[in-house]
Amino acid sequence: MNAMNDRIIFENVSKFYGEVLGVNRVSLSIPPGVTTLVGPNGSGKTTLMNLMTGLVQPSSGNISVLGLTPGNAERFFREVGYCTQFDSFPRGLTGWDFMMDSLMLYGMSEADAFRLAEEALQRVQLVDAAGRKIAGYSKGMRQKIRLAQAIAHHPRVLVLDEPLNGLDPMARAESLALFEELGRQGMHLVISSHILDEVDRISDRVVFITGGYLIAEGNIHQVRQEVRDKPMQVLIRCDHPELLASKMFAVNHCVEARLHADGKGVFLRTGDIDQFYTLLNEIAVDGLVRIEAVAPADDDAHAIYQYLIGSDGSAA
Repeated sequence: MNAMNDRIIFENVSKFYGEVLGVNRVSLSIPPGVTTLVGPNGSGKTTLMNLMTGLVQPSSGNISVLGLTPGNAERFFREVGYCTQFDSFPRGLTGWDFMMDSLMLYGMSEADAFRLAEEALQRVQLVDAAGRKIAGYSKGMRQKIRLAQAIAHHPRVLVLDEPLNGLDPMARAESLALFEELGRQGMHLVISSHILDEVDRISDRVVFITGGYLIAEGNIHQVRQEVRDKPMQVLIRCDHPELLASKMFAVNHCVEARLHADGKGVFLRTGDIDQFYTLLNEIAVDGLVRIEAVAPADDDAHAIYQYLIGSDGSAA
């Protein structure tokens, strides 16, 4: 398959709403799998999603989704599913009615719509509530019925705006398992989420955006390499954390030390992680400090995001 036909492509894309910036000069090539968009409210995540689903057009630049453009509407919308973060249901419909109406609007026969609706409702664990009116659904159930509608027609691209909002822990785990399964099957999943501790677990890659600007992309560890010049924090569990801190501060790449609240470890921040581990190994061999555990304390989405945007929320 042509590489362009297996990607979601943004080429120098900008979107302005009057004088308000949505996104600016974004270039992306998103392969199959699970991609998570991370950024604060107003960062441009939803604008990116609206652009790639054809709901809005770019002010400049080009977008293609699996080689298709929104101008080829019939084929384009058969390949794309979109689960927005906002409710908008026709009054009085049951979950089953909503699914059937949506599928028949795609031009499917009643028999095909019935089969696909039942399959999608099963995948989101909502079959038992399908006969009830959506107006009586909980927030989590409304989230599920939107997801069922987005996946029912078997799109190759599934765009999910804050899909975990309002779900209880069990429903969230079920949704994450479904997203991972769809990604393994070769679907493009593009997900925005504020639940940053789950980003690394479900994503093949992550895209960080703030103020309408793309600031980094890759898997969590690749993105960490992009900000390697920024100090990295490591937690070391040991029997003499104060002694360890004093020895580590004998070299100039160690820039900060902070004792753990339980007194049994120390957070050390370094500007040269390779030299840091070399010195730590030498200290361990000397035997003056018994080291029990060493772990990156900020090799996660939230800390990386803070590195990239700065603690005050401005782009670094």
